[in-house]
Amino acid sequence: MLQVPFIRENQELVITRLAKRNIDAKQMIADVITFDEDRRRLQTQLDATLAESNTLSKEIGQLFKSGEVQKANTLKEKTAKLKEDGKTLTEQLNLKVEALQDLLYKIPNVPHESVPSGNTEEDNEEVYREGDIPVLSDNALPHWELAKKYDIIDFELGNKITGAGFPVYKDKGAKLQRALINYFLDKNTAAGYKEMQVPHLVNEASGFGTGQLPDKEGQMYHVNGNGDNFYLIPTAEVPATNLFRGDLLLESELPKAITAYTPCFRREAGSYGAHVRGLNRLHQFDKVEILRVEHPSRSYEALDEMVAHVKQILVELKLPYRILRLCGGDLGFTSALTYDFEVFSTAQDRWLEISSVSNFETFQANRLKLRFKNANGKSELAHTLNGSSLALPRVLAGILENYQTDDGIVIPEVLIPYTGFPIID
Repeated sequence: MLQVPFIRENQELVITRLAKRNIDAKQMIADVITFDEDRRRLQTQLDATLAESNTLSKEIGQLFKSGEVQKANTLKEKTAKLKEDGKTLTEQLNLKVEALQDLLYKIPNVPHESVPSGNTEEDNEEVYREGDIPVLSDNALPHWELAKKYDIIDFELGNKITGAGFPVYKDKGAKLQRALINYFLDKNTAAGYKEMQVPHLVNEASGFGTGQLPDKEGQMYHVNGNGDNFYLIPTAEVPATNLFRGDLLLESELPKAITAYTPCFRREAGSYGAHVRGLNRLHQFDKVEILRVEHPSRSYEALDEMVAHVKQILVELKLPYRILRLCGGDLGFTSALTYDFEVFSTAQDRWLEISSVSNFETFQANRLKLRFKNANGKSELAHTLNGSSLALPRVLAGILENYQTDDGIVIPEVLIPYTGFPIID
């Protein structure tokens, strides 16, 4: 959530940057300023009314002590009127604060200056590419057919148990899935990220804290039986970031670096075709996340470090990949700058997104009330960042397709200590 002082002091910048998201924010920003001015006016009136009431109450006490009862009673009538005025002003102020808050919740984060303008993913900017795309035989198969051929992932069985988008991993498929999770976690902890196990259900306050609410209700599974009001997490980002909700950290405690493995649940809109077949789009999938709470002065340095970390993992997996800087129209609601990683699926002849690494600057921290005491002893909002390290389904799809041979699916060398086998045959 944007801070009102920042909006007041940078109105043109906010409007110009939000235009990169294809949003005409002039009226919204004008409304924020108007609501805030009304709020401040009402607060001033309320403060003056309460101050006058307190002064008169003290005076009334003195008058009663000195025997001036009639004058004291006259002033009591005035204080009664002031109390009614104070009640009315408080109600008006609360309504104005609520209206301002609701409006601020609807305004997305201001894109970083480096974010390109654009409407769709076609306008994203490729900034890096590495790895050779393997040449497969003419009888190469997409991963959903490989999964069936080697009986390692059962989409129909998952459909029977739950529904479409909930696969069952079997035998060597399950072991490869577990191997990837352990490998990712080991890489992350070796890089200084502290491993955490976090809840898979979160309350409404957690959803608001990281910006999933009120923006993405339609994509989240809502558990609302027996008086519960929980959401299944769409990513470990939500519970992991909320570990710090309401905290006032010392500057010396920064950065905070967390990694967590969780299943993720997303009610994405249904569609058909090869681009959503198999592991390409699921309602439940596994992901290992990295998260940082940073001092504002070095958050973009930290973002570069996170990008370099994910790059190293893909280099070790020997998967061809590229990095995109997302354009304004494709940028997430809470993000100031996002880099997407995509792996090339040779059998599908297309790029598959496998990671997003983002800097949210103070946007989430303002919602979370996540602050630190700076060198001057003043409270300051921290910056939050997160990234997938990595999302498993499309990494797994890339491995199955790019490592397929006539003899079976070769396991990437770096994963063999985790799988215990070198090939799926």
